[in-house]
Amino acid sequence: MAAPDLSPAALAFDSIADGFDARFTPWLSVAAQRRAVRQALLATFAPRSRLIELGGGTGDDAVWMAGRGHEVLMTDPSPRMVAVAQAKLAGNPALAARVAAAEELDAIDGVFDGAWSTFAGLNCVRDLAPVGRGLARLLRPGASAMLVLFGTACPGEMLVEGLRGRPRNMFRRAARGTVPARLNGHDFTVVYHRRKALAAAFAPWFRPAGRRGIGIFVPPSAAEPWISKRPHFLAMLEALDDVVGRPLAMFGDHVLYRFVRTEAAA
Repeated sequence: MAAPDLSPAALAFDSIADGFDARFTPWLSVAAQRRAVRQALLATFAPRSRLIELGGGTGDDAVWMAGRGHEVLMTDPSPRMVAVAQAKLAGNPALAARVAAAEELDAIDGVFDGAWSTFAGLNCVRDLAPVGRGLARLLRPGASAMLVLFGTACPGEMLVEGLRGRPRNMFRRAARGTVPARLNGHDFTVVYHRRKALAAAFAPWFRPAGRRGIGIFVPPSAAEPWISKRPHFLAMLEALDDVVGRPLAMFGDHVLYRFVRTEAAA
């Protein structure tokens, strides 16, 4: 895919792909939230499932899931992200990666036992209805779609941004519609999707089947590198998240939504 065809968000992430792992992997807050998501994925998908990942970035989660016996097709709208992922996937017949935006899945064929999207890739998509339709065509009835989006009421971000003297960021998730974002000199927009809007976009092909807060006490990455220097404190916060993830889901830095494919025709 040529660069002019990429969305503004894909261009932004394309520009940081080569240094993405070095930037984010060392952060313990990211690792803690990722552990919570991975545990949920393992608990949801049956052994040896055929899965598709949306917005897989540099492929770390795809590699991890394949290492647990699953067959994974990882997709991402950024060609450079996919190239980095393909280097990690090379030689593993259970793994593949290709360039595809979450809202443009028409070029993908096959039947999958489940899907997932982690860490707010879908927040870069303004209209989620095409995502729902695309997944409905690919997932068998009864299959689960595990979707991790930004939470819309994150006390942790409010606290961190307030302490950093950035009051305009404290309540940005309360905004409706598109919100400006900037990464590595590239401008794009995000949408903080509400639960009802998400369910409406995925109906009638999917029904909601629960949600879990990711990063309720574990702070967002804006708290780095401060929180990574306090691993024992972070471990305590991670244990608290494990207890309150479901009842306090709405307060997560991210929220993991589970949807189940219905019998409705795609």
